[in-house]
Amino acid sequence: MEKSRKDTRWMVSVALMAAIVILLANTPLGMIQLPIIKATTVHIPVIIGAILLGPSAGAILGGVFGICSMISNTTAPTLLSFAFSPFLAEDLLGIVKALWIAIGCRILIGVVAGWVWIGLKKLKVTPWAALPLTGFVGSMTNTVLVMGSIYLLLASQYASAKDVALDAVWGLIMATVTASGIPEAIAAAVLVTALGKALLVFFRRQMAAAR
Repeated sequence: MEKSRKDTRWMVSVALMAAIVILLANTPLGMIQLPIIKATTVHIPVIIGAILLGPSAGAILGGVFGICSMISNTTAPTLLSFAFSPFLAEDLLGIVKALWIAIGCRILIGVVAGWVWIGLKKLKVTPWAALPLTGFVGSMTNTVLVMGSIYLLLASQYASAKDVALDAVWGLIMATVTASGIPEAIAAAVLVTALGKALLVFFRRQMAAAR
């Protein structure tokens, strides 16, 4: 009975976090204006969910994020949407590549963040240090995997879309990682710390009350 209650609470919590992911992915709340660029916040509940509920929950939430990204890039395509939508791919291999970039990479956000949090807890790192570290690593996982996969799998298409030479793609990828990925990771570290600390206390109280 106790295990059934815990499983139910876990599923309800995952569903609530998934709803937040969907909300952020489909509203302006999913972007925050930084001095130079707009940073996505959709991966924040994925990271927080992985911290509170474990890597498996993080994987589910990352998958929800990825599906939202795929739908968005299919229904409102932009210059680089071919990398995120299997429906814009030219062949079966292109479909597999797009599914990996849109969904596979996002699933790994939650997996990596969840295991980083578990590892830091085992090392007895305090939450005030572990939360920003997990937030930063989780966010960079998204940026590095997505942009790295585009470079490794779709460099020629990326060069064509950007109208640049193939040997210029690496520089553009690194510019994106530096100009967008790092500010997003810093923002994630701050937000995960601010929200995660309060939610950790809340979850502990809920678990104690349920005993």
